[in-house]
Amino acid sequence: MAAAAAAASPCSRAGRHDAQLPHVAMFMARGHTVPLIHLAHLLRRGLAAVTLFTTPANAPFVRRVLDDDAVAVVELPFPGHHLPGVPLGVECVEGLDGLSSSFPAFVEAASALRPRLEASLAAARPRVGLLVADALLYWAHDAAAGLGVPTVAFYAASMFAHVIRDVLLRDNPAAVLVAGGGAAATFAVPEFPHVRLTLADIPVPFNDPSAAGPLVEMDAKMANAIAGSRGLIVNTFDAMEAHYIEHWDRHHVGHRAWPEAQLRELAGGLEASGVDFLWAVRPIDADLGAGFEERVERRGMVAQEWVDQWRILRHGCVKGFLSHCGWNSAVESISAGVPLAVWPMGAEQPLNAIHAVKELRIGVRVPAAPTTGHGVVSSKEIARMARELMGMGGEGESGAGGEAARNAAALAAKAREAVAEGGSSWKKLEEMLATVCLSSEPNQTWIELNSV
Repeated sequence: MAAAAAAASPCSRAGRHDAQLPHVAMFMARGHTVPLIHLAHLLRRGLAAVTLFTTPANAPFVRRVLDDDAVAVVELPFPGHHLPGVPLGVECVEGLDGLSSSFPAFVEAASALRPRLEASLAAARPRVGLLVADALLYWAHDAAAGLGVPTVAFYAASMFAHVIRDVLLRDNPAAVLVAGGGAAATFAVPEFPHVRLTLADIPVPFNDPSAAGPLVEMDAKMANAIAGSRGLIVNTFDAMEAHYIEHWDRHHVGHRAWPEAQLRELAGGLEASGVDFLWAVRPIDADLGAGFEERVERRGMVAQEWVDQWRILRHGCVKGFLSHCGWNSAVESISAGVPLAVWPMGAEQPLNAIHAVKELRIGVRVPAAPTTGHGVVSSKEIARMARELMGMGGEGESGAGGEAARNAAALAAKAREAVAEGGSSWKKLEEMLATVCLSSEPNQTWIELNSV
């Protein structure tokens, strides 16, 4: 990667041992672990020594995915007493029920880790020169600031979603859409008039014109953490989101349970599609109908435990990915050159879905409106979508699935270029480290990160 970061920079690579390199610490929410581990691997290529903070229950997962003994993993245990908003034994949001209501309480309760984080940062040797902290862990930014440690925020959404969030706060399009006819109305984003939002596209809590409460407060705290940090790390690259990166630069330098009926329709659609598949589904959700696995055993596999999504996506036989379109998963799919079938469920996922299908043209959309009388997408529609994604529809390779596959392959090549030596993401990483290491001025910058 680019060696043009000035020989005088303490971030220079040549002949440096870990004790001489900048020391970068990272602290992320469990669901955002993988992209920051990709960043840790990039930093370990001669740019920085790295320490990861996590909790004891999450540490085995972090060590397994990290697979690098040279990166220190420091465990921060929760206090022994019960914390309001945190069920006993739960150390990540995957263990919560009713995510939209319990998530803000969990994030706030996690601030009980602050004293342990402060003690670990203060004791670290060599001294920590930069903390990369999840924006969800907004209190971690204040903790680092109190010790004089600069921070860079990581927020797991696309740059497109960041830009649109500003519009949602500024223009309150939900109020415009409700007044203009509800579900059928559209809102054109002033800066990007080709982007037209419906009420269904707007994530919670911004889809409520008079939204208030814990989710709004949490969003504001996250925004303050980003604004107060030295920069923002985004899981993207120039060739994929150039317009939105430029816009941000100019202006700023959930899981949700499915009903059982929907799982059955998805199973029926996969069975009827004739497409080979691997389906990762939680054991609690795995009642897919009597005899389903036996009927599809020659062309389908159901995994009821954690799978290495990145490794699977890179396998040559994988030609499509059905995803809720969380941004980290989307970037992994793009980096592997795999087109998407997007089925957004919550948070910023609807915005990511628009970006993937309409802007990047790397996927097809599962119908948002229910096509049965029971509030679920029918197996017939799912089968049609799966065949379309795989180029098995009436138009074959010339249809939407074929176009998505070609565009995804082209973006994957650009992603590899971005993260290679001399590429745009690598240059910005060196630039960020040089800026933070050399300057005490609180000027904000941002870097790109992708999962190659």
